Amino acid sequence: MPANVQNLIEIRDLSVTFSGQTVVRNVSLDIPEGQCVALVGESGSGKSVTAHSILQLLPGVGLHTEGSVRFRGQEMLGASGKILRQIRGNRIAMIFQEPMTSLNPLHTVHKQIGETLLVHKGLGGKAALQRTLELLELVGIKNPAQRLKAYPHQLSGGQRQRVMIAMALACEPDLLIADEPTTALDVTVQRRILKLLKSLQQRLGMSLLLISHDLNLVRSIAQHVCVMKAGEIVEQAPSECLFCSPQHPYSRLLLDAEPAGEALPREDREAVLEVDQLKVWYPIGGGLLRGPREYVKAVDGISLSLQRGKTLGIVGESGSGKSTLGQAILRLLDSQGGIRFQGQALEGLSEKQMRPWRKHLQVVFQDPYGSLSPRMCVSQIISEGLEVHAQLSAEQRDAEVVRALQEVGLDPATRFRYPHEFSGGQRQRIAIARALVLKPALMLLDEPTSALDRTVQKQVVALLRTLQERHGLTYLFISHDLAVIRALAHDVIVVRDGQVVERGASHELFAAPQHPYTQELLRAAHVD
Repeated sequence: MPANVQNLIEIRDLSVTFSGQTVVRNVSLDIPEGQCVALVGESGSGKSVTAHSILQLLPGVGLHTEGSVRFRGQEMLGASGKILRQIRGNRIAMIFQEPMTSLNPLHTVHKQIGETLLVHKGLGGKAALQRTLELLELVGIKNPAQRLKAYPHQLSGGQRQRVMIAMALACEPDLLIADEPTTALDVTVQRRILKLLKSLQQRLGMSLLLISHDLNLVRSIAQHVCVMKAGEIVEQAPSECLFCSPQHPYSRLLLDAEPAGEALPREDREAVLEVDQLKVWYPIGGGLLRGPREYVKAVDGISLSLQRGKTLGIVGESGSGKSTLGQAILRLLDSQGGIRFQGQALEGLSEKQMRPWRKHLQVVFQDPYGSLSPRMCVSQIISEGLEVHAQLSAEQRDAEVVRALQEVGLDPATRFRYPHEFSGGQRQRIAIARALVLKPALMLLDEPTSALDRTVQKQVVALLRTLQERHGLTYLFISHDLAVIRALAHDVIVVRDGQVVERGASHELFAAPQHPYTQELLRAAHVD
């Protein structure tokens, strides 16, 4: 660090214990003025606890902290409420991972930013309005005056995160703490938000503490990187040194955590699924006596074919129509067009007629914690489909549950535990076991790795590839993550605004993308 640069934050020997369990142990790090420090590690490594300790935002029940956290020489551990109120949101601001849960759904953009200005700056009326417009323009919100009265649900994920950044910058803080600010966003939006944070940090001269589980993601923005594992910093170094020559095995593991390889080669076989000109249109406005009806064309005339034992990747940003397409194929949404599965036309079948086909069409969702019932143990979750679709005794069902758990690499002895007792990666393995136990002909995988750490993603991708090889499974794989798609998919379709803009064999599409949108996705994902 240059001699003339002062430390804004100095953390020394910080340890944090919850109810006797130490989650952060002897952490020491500095955040210099005007620089970006990245704190990187997997979920549960202690990153967020360390960051929250700076502002004393940790829950008080069973909490015990030791060490020192100083902001411009002011000790934050044990500081009075008055001092903390002067610093929180004013001198030190924070943006969180999921803006939809951080923003108040009942308040407009104008009111939420205005509240920050009123509390910390005493601004109201026209002065607050003018400052709000300046902040929205600063963070790259297009047509800011039109967004003032918008509610969070009326904004895209990237726009919501920009509003969060605008709120955080309202008081021109000395330090901005960005806690996983891009994890829930598409790769193109991730890239824009990181570029925005970098430009704002340089333009405003503020310090930035960037928290992430993706070591490769912070490479372009951080001057200094601290790697955390199990509550300890195992390595910290200038960014260039760490990326060129990581010293700790865990740092090397994180750098190598990108899902690797290509889909296993498969010979051409018969088509399991054929979709012809599928449409899902939602009416908006218009109708009787109100002029022509307009539609949101979520899926607009998509055709595809998927051969047995292969993987078709469906790629696109949020709102492109990927998930709607998948749900329509499974007849979970009303649609128009042809859907032929194993030679049977599904589009005209009633719900009762569809029921026998459900066991052959299984789905794994993005968030395993949301898709697994918290009131059911793992055995009940996995065997539920068997109770509906298979005539088996209780002993036979239990044997199938044991076999499915072994297939996905989980200990069958854990089958009487509940979802909250497992990690995110283990929960996703349970969700895969639930689909696998019915021996489906087709599995729809809807963003099954996007909520997971990179290292866990790599493990889940390897598992899916192994299961496909072992059982000849057919996958319809939906994702915005091109590294995952490249590792699994034999063929790819790229979807934008409900239409296919490019399609082809995976290796050809990644080697020479033709459409500008595909090229943009590849650039944003840094996939070479």
